[in-house]
Amino acid sequence: MGGKQFATTADHHHDDRLSVWLAAPDGAQQMLVQANPERFFRPPYVGVRGWIGIYLDVEVDWVEVGIMVERAYKLVAPKRLLR
Repeated sequence: MGGKQFATTADHHHDDRLSVWLAAPDGAQQMLVQANPERFFRPPYVGVRGWIGIYLDVEVDWVEVGIMVERAYKLVAPKRLLR
């Protein structure tokens, strides 16, 4: 994929929480964190670029996470791979 990262996991690196960090469209991070801070957060390092963190140690909607992972991929994937 040309070395572009669109998702990563965090296993208690900065706190005692298990999470996934995803590339997100402009404005999504702020909207999600404000709407549900128990599930979403601004991750360290990549949060300044608009990435969203999703806690995985709470009840998880895996369908929603799957959709968000797919969207994250589409944000950074080269156009040729999206065709």
